[in-house]
Amino acid sequence: MKHLLQWTIIIPILSWALLFTGWIENSTVFQIIASILLILSVMSAVHHSEIIAERVGEPYGTIILAISITVIEVSIIISLMLSEGTNAVSLARDTVYAATMLILNGIIGLCLLIGSLKHYEQNFSTSSVTIGLVSLISIIVFTLVFPTFTESVHGSYYSTPQLIFASIACLVIYGSFLFAQTKGYRQYFLTNGDDATEKLHPIEINNKTFYTSLVFLLVSLGIVVLLAKTLSPTIETIIVGYNLPKSLVGVIIAIIILLPEAIAAIIAAQKNRLQTSLNLALGSALASIGLTIPSVAAVCIVMKMPIVLGLDIKSIVLLALSVFTVMLSLSKGKSNIVYGVVLLVNLFAFMFLMIYP
Repeated sequence: MKHLLQWTIIIPILSWALLFTGWIENSTVFQIIASILLILSVMSAVHHSEIIAERVGEPYGTIILAISITVIEVSIIISLMLSEGTNAVSLARDTVYAATMLILNGIIGLCLLIGSLKHYEQNFSTSSVTIGLVSLISIIVFTLVFPTFTESVHGSYYSTPQLIFASIACLVIYGSFLFAQTKGYRQYFLTNGDDATEKLHPIEINNKTFYTSLVFLLVSLGIVVLLAKTLSPTIETIIVGYNLPKSLVGVIIAIIILLPEAIAAIIAAQKNRLQTSLNLALGSALASIGLTIPSVAAVCIVMKMPIVLGLDIKSIVLLALSVFTVMLSLSKGKSNIVYGVVLLVNLFAFMFLMIYP
């Protein structure tokens, strides 16, 4: 762990140093270096959050990881919206929609596929999945579907009272999910099998390691936000230069944010801990929408900025297909290789139809 801790301290420091030099904006080489440091800084943030999580034990570990990722997402979205103004009115929607599709189809699909290839069949708690999916479906409809059909404001917008109501609804639902995961129904979210006892007891983390990780988690989160904001114009220029839809910016942000969590979920599935993988995936999806939308909405209300939330009909159909497929795939408490394949095909359809609408 000392080796990992060393590079997870060095990388954020190097990233901050590069940012302060101002070389990124004027050099393609330094932009490439900054992109690599950005990804490594995300990995660093997740590593430190995992150390903190080990101190408090499961299922708090997956919650800390999900919330850490969401802090990165919220910070990037808000910083870009403040800097770009009306050019980024749909960025929150595009990023949250992309993150949801990547989690439901990509992360869960890969976990089911890889886990089934290695272990043939894996068990998990249907109770925990049901709690997660019920909460997720409600939040998705409130934030990404209803704005398309409301009549108070023309277009895919909420009026201010509607936006406040939807934000409060998201927070209430996500809060009740956290209560179920940590207090009321905690046993549903613990890993089944021989290692269940191990998961109940956190690994010993000394105070020095704990506080170091706490500090460098904040340092890593800060540099990720600033590097993403610095590199976003370059990313947008490349996308526009190739005549690709601007909504791909949201997809790229979501991929960068979710990369470490995806790796953690896949590793858990390989170790026959599919329950942990599903906790990570569904918890992240809920945090991504349930915390991001209220945070962005609050900023937009205060700054009197417009925010587009409603999806078009094609996107709603794809999202509904993804949710329905995940519900059926996780309804029996056992994994299957076919479920993983179908979910990954849904993901490819999402990407393909975005590029070729």
